[in-house]
Amino acid sequence: MKALRRFTVRAHLPDRLAALDQLSTNLRWSWEKATQDLFASIDPALWASCGNDPVAVLGAVKPARLDELALDEEFLRRLDEQAADLNDYLSRPLWYQQQEQGYQQQEQGYQQQEQAGTAAASGLTLPASIAYFSMEFGIAEVLPNYSGGLGILAGDHLKAASDLGLPLIAVGLYYRSGYFRQSLTADGWQQETYPSLDPHGLPLRLLTHSSGDPVLVELALPDSAQLRARIWVAQVGRVPLLLLDSDIPENEHELRSVTDRLYGVTRNTGSSRRSWPASVGYGQSARSPPSRGCRPRGLPHERGSRRVPGSRTHPGTHHRFGIGLRYRADGGAVQHGVHHAHSGASRYRPVPGGHGAALLRR
Repeated sequence: MKALRRFTVRAHLPDRLAALDQLSTNLRWSWEKATQDLFASIDPALWASCGNDPVAVLGAVKPARLDELALDEEFLRRLDEQAADLNDYLSRPLWYQQQEQGYQQQEQGYQQQEQAGTAAASGLTLPASIAYFSMEFGIAEVLPNYSGGLGILAGDHLKAASDLGLPLIAVGLYYRSGYFRQSLTADGWQQETYPSLDPHGLPLRLLTHSSGDPVLVELALPDSAQLRARIWVAQVGRVPLLLLDSDIPENEHELRSVTDRLYGVTRNTGSSRRSWPASVGYGQSARSPPSRGCRPRGLPHERGSRRVPGSRTHPGTHHRFGIGLRYRADGGAVQHGVHHAHSGASRYRPVPGGHGAALLRR
């Protein structure tokens, strides 16, 4: 009998273990070995059976084991250490912040020269935020929102941007059925199966208004139709990844499947999917509620790219000039800015062709 609805159970953590929640939902753990080891030590067998997924481990671990860990001084020491390290990582100045300080000092010098009548102020500023759009993001196997090289590369961009302190905001689509898994039948025919992904069982949270109602964005379609989406947020270190989800009651039945499958689009939904992220970013045909309004202040050049004056090539950053987007995690107003980025080599992993979970393993 087919299940009518799936429920994901989240563990109630003892107060002393509350930091596990933040550590499990910030995907920085996927490139931070010490945090992975911490979760593995909760229950090594469970860690392996859950596919090295912190959220799944916390949902499956027995309450008695959590109570035991809440009294384990060595585990608590490691937990406090990892929590402090994450908080420090999220708040301390990194490469980009150092560039900002340099710009401010340079601008102060120009202003002093301007007051002395020897030069004019440069007006140079670094972008307050940078929007990054991709159809797929391969951050970790626990968030199967990718199929191959494009997603893996995009995922590495987000990780590198986080480590550099770039004010990046990533925008993509949430695929409830993800990308198909393939197998062969006894007579040699390819067979595809699609997963059914519950966002509540993934390292995601729903973006809401202060009232608790979901934030919705809209895209105008022909014949006065409207395509709407809620927004799931995955935190990738310092970088928020916003994933648009069309499977909501506010959409007509045929439009709810626009974001259902990665690359599994029909003629009726394909064009909507392709135009949606770009429209949201450029502030053209897509719109959000007035309190979430946004306005572009700069658009990418048609060809080529240019560096931020004074910037340097840094390993792990690759993407070209893009549009800026200011995101407020607390549901505040959205603003835009201009961005530039530069190229280099990823330090996270090689990016081979093909697809599969193995691409995410170092």
